[in-house]
Amino acid sequence: MPVTRLKLGKLKVVRRQLLQRYEHQPFVSCLAGLYGCQWRRYQRARAQPGECCCSKVECGSFGLLILTFFLSFVFLYFWSEAQNDYNDFDWFNFGNLGFWFPWSLVLLIVAAALFTYIALLLVLAVCLLSEGQRLYLHWSHKSGIVVTLAFSVTATAILSDLWSKEWKTLLLSLQVTAPYLHVAAVSLMAILSWPIALHFFRMNKKVRQVAVLGLFLSVLFSVYLVPLGMYSPCIKEAGTLGPAPTLIGHRGAPMLAPENTVMSFEKAVEAGGEGLETDVTISSDGVPFLMHDSTLKRTTNIAEVFPNRTHLDASMFTWTELQQLNAGDWFLSRDPFGTVSSLSAADRSQAQNQSIPSLAQFLEVAARSGRLVLFDLRRPPHGHPYSQSYINTTLQVVQAHINSSQVLWLPSEDRDQVQAVDPDLQQTSGEKASIQELTDGHITRLNLHYSTMSQQQIRKYQSVNISTNLYVISQPWLYTLAWCAGAQSVTTNSIHVLSNINKPLFLMTPEEYSLMWILTDVVSAFLVTAIFIFHWWRERGLPFWSGSRQTHENGPYSKFRTDSAEIICVHWSPLHSEPPPGALVSLPLVFNP
Repeated sequence: MPVTRLKLGKLKVVRRQLLQRYEHQPFVSCLAGLYGCQWRRYQRARAQPGECCCSKVECGSFGLLILTFFLSFVFLYFWSEAQNDYNDFDWFNFGNLGFWFPWSLVLLIVAAALFTYIALLLVLAVCLLSEGQRLYLHWSHKSGIVVTLAFSVTATAILSDLWSKEWKTLLLSLQVTAPYLHVAAVSLMAILSWPIALHFFRMNKKVRQVAVLGLFLSVLFSVYLVPLGMYSPCIKEAGTLGPAPTLIGHRGAPMLAPENTVMSFEKAVEAGGEGLETDVTISSDGVPFLMHDSTLKRTTNIAEVFPNRTHLDASMFTWTELQQLNAGDWFLSRDPFGTVSSLSAADRSQAQNQSIPSLAQFLEVAARSGRLVLFDLRRPPHGHPYSQSYINTTLQVVQAHINSSQVLWLPSEDRDQVQAVDPDLQQTSGEKASIQELTDGHITRLNLHYSTMSQQQIRKYQSVNISTNLYVISQPWLYTLAWCAGAQSVTTNSIHVLSNINKPLFLMTPEEYSLMWILTDVVSAFLVTAIFIFHWWRERGLPFWSGSRQTHENGPYSKFRTDSAEIICVHWSPLHSEPPPGALVSLPLVFNP
């Protein structure tokens, strides 16, 4: 049979392109091996134009992978932004389990590891799609996806039930992180446009093309318009930012010393705290002392000194008995904030010898340093000798050891009587109320949980000279948000960290934010458009392109484009009398590995 003769160089060009396109490719082999354990060329297949990128089962696996990615990201973001309250979470578990363990940190590490695993699988899948490969996910990865999905859903459900207020923390965090999350989401959509455009132009069904393009564009434009619904107090006009909130040490400086000890309050003063916060109860013989919990087992060695009285209320001990307890050893052994290793040998020795301080000792530290004092007063249980007179007893100690104007009086019981006895006390309320109710109660300051943070309400109270203190804020981003919202003070565990923040971590004018938003969207739109145009141009000349009249998907012809010419190859068989004129007969190519 006559065969059109071509120069040997032309044949080598065709052979080289065939090798480049169909032979073993290390990059694709690595992707397919990691994703589906398909390390050999014969184990995988390219997605032919017009075909789906995977079978129905694999399509479901890919959809489950995407769902798991988003759910695991939501949980990881939720828990990472909850770091402000990790200490509360760990002590909550201590109270229920009876032993100390950093559950919060372990949960964060597990969540981060699982999300990283799922993100890598998704990256592999996108890369395979970009290379035109059919997806096949190994069964071990499918099991890993199910485990990650179950973990994310279960952990989110349990924490939502136990710590529902943390969702408010997540919403607050978006007021700081939303601009950066928007940039990340837009960038992700631009990256995904590459495989989507590739497979869009290879589809031979218009309905499928319209569905894919419609879904992609709807998500893309939704991401573009997300900033329209964003609000942040840190986006404000230049020159309108108020002074930084003053810092009140929560039980002193609990990251640097055992909480509610003289050492802790001294450390708070050294770190620059303007105020000291604590919790007061009263002993069975009438001595007010510092203790947050209702029992002594968390922060003392009561199990060693009084093993049969560990579950008794702290107020049922005499002052002499309380002085026999050590209030510092637990801090060194449990290391609740992971900061013990940063302490000097002298500080560790001092912490080890701390005892339970009386209210009088605490007030003397504040009086010497000229610091404000904020404390909560716990009512003794029924039957306690001072259950009816504990307020008067505490008030007498306050008046004897400190200037009343330095005291933020928080207890709400018998407030009118306390105000009449000592009008110089700064009456402080732990609950929101109308301005009229607050002024009638002589309230000069509000002490509110940070999750109730509202710039509008803070401004409203400030307009009638009522200050707002937010507790407990230990993360820099939360401190930034409180600063931008106009809070006058915050109670914190990390006074040594926040005192070094000289400006908000996130602050920009509305004009700067609009420019950032619009520029990000415009650049993304340009890149996405360019990617679609590139794939349209490239796929127009590829084999089996559904829009090309020279393509014969079901016939014996296929076309290859070289740098210098187009060569029409015929897959010739005895059924054909002879090949078409001017065509090259396609013969099997055998290559030695």
